[in-house]
Amino acid sequence: MTETETRTAIVTGSSKGIGAAIARRLARDGFAVVVNYASGAEAAAAVVGEIEAAGGRAMAVQADIASSDGMKALFDAAEETFGGVDVLVNNAGIMQLSPIADTSDEAFERQVAINLGGVFRGMREGANRIRPGGRIISFSTSVVGLYQPAYGVYAATKAAVEAMTHILAKELGPKAITVNAVAPGPAETELFMKGKSDELVNTIAGMNPLKRLGQPDDIAAVVSFLAGPDGGWVNGQVIRANGGVV
Repeated sequence: MTETETRTAIVTGSSKGIGAAIARRLARDGFAVVVNYASGAEAAAAVVGEIEAAGGRAMAVQADIASSDGMKALFDAAEETFGGVDVLVNNAGIMQLSPIADTSDEAFERQVAINLGGVFRGMREGANRIRPGGRIISFSTSVVGLYQPAYGVYAATKAAVEAMTHILAKELGPKAITVNAVAPGPAETELFMKGKSDELVNTIAGMNPLKRLGQPDDIAAVVSFLAGPDGGWVNGQVIRANGGVV
C-alpha cells in the first residue's frame, strides 16, 4: 500500500457505545471506517455523519455477524468502496447474565453465535483478505480471570476469543498481520448501565484502584494504539484495559 492509498478499518457493532467511539477515533487517525450495525440504522448513520462532519470518510453497512455471510458482506463493501481492508475490529457482542444452572439453550447458543462465531468468521475473513501489514483486534473481557458468578457463558465465549487470538497471531506472522485482543473492564455505556442501581454502579466502579468506570474513549485509545504504527511490535497479546482490576 502506498502513502496515497486509503487505509480502511471495519468496526463491528459500531453504531453506539465502545464501537462508535472506536469508529470515531480510527477516523481521526486517518482511516476510512466501515460502521457496522445489525439493527440500529439511524444510530449508525449518526456516527457516519459525525465522522464526515469532522472531515473523515465512513460508510454504514448492515450485517449480522452471527450469520454465515455477514462478515463477507462487510469485507465486500469495504473493498468496493475503499479499495481494501487494513484493520478489522471485532467489537460486536452480547452479554446475557445468569447462573449456569439457569441458562437456557437459546441464551447459550445466541452468545456463542455472536461472541464466538462472529469473531471466528471475522478472523477467518480477515486472514484471507486483510492487506499485508494489517491488524486484527478482537474483544475479550476482564471477566476472564475474575470468573464472577452469572458470567459463565459470556466469559467462556471470550476465553475462546483469547485462545484464537494467540493462535492466529502465529498463523499470520508471515503476512506481517498482527492479532491482538482488548479485554475491557466495566465501561460507562448504555449496555452496562441498563438495569443497575446507582449503588451497584458505585460498587463496581470501586473495584479498581482508579475508582471509576472506564469510558468508551479509554478503550478506543487502546484500539488506536494497536491499529497504528506504534503497535506494530505488539502481537498475540490480550490487553486488559480495566483500571487495574486483577
